[in-house]
Amino acid sequence: MVRFADIDSQGHVNNVRFLDYLEDARFGMFAIDPARAGDKPFGGLVVTRHEIDYRRPLGLRAEPVRVETWVTQIRPVRFTLAYEIRDDDEVYVTATSVIVAYDVERAAPRRLAEDELVLLKRYAVQN
Repeated sequence: MVRFADIDSQGHVNNVRFLDYLEDARFGMFAIDPARAGDKPFGGLVVTRHEIDYRRPLGLRAEPVRVETWVTQIRPVRFTLAYEIRDDDEVYVTATSVIVAYDVERAAPRRLAEDELVLLKRYAVQN
């Protein structure tokens, strides 16, 4: 849902707030949903790149928008997510994020675990 606090002085969602929407989608995809399905949540992950294309202004509204998210590339240490922030009629934002598996204790990249790769493949879309 678009929140009043997301709106800037021009009457539309501020560009920085879209990053929050993407973060919420990633969290749902890799922390909440896998746990509900009985899968182990992901280990440490860090975002190393975001790319966002703003297609249309998104203003304050009662109707929710959704963030559709899928995996476009899987490598041994990283993967790429694609997103659309949209409703049934319009696409407001398209975006991608590069996510790197991260070992918090070593403060260094790590290889994706087999169970993480299985989950990523479940969300993968072939181009």
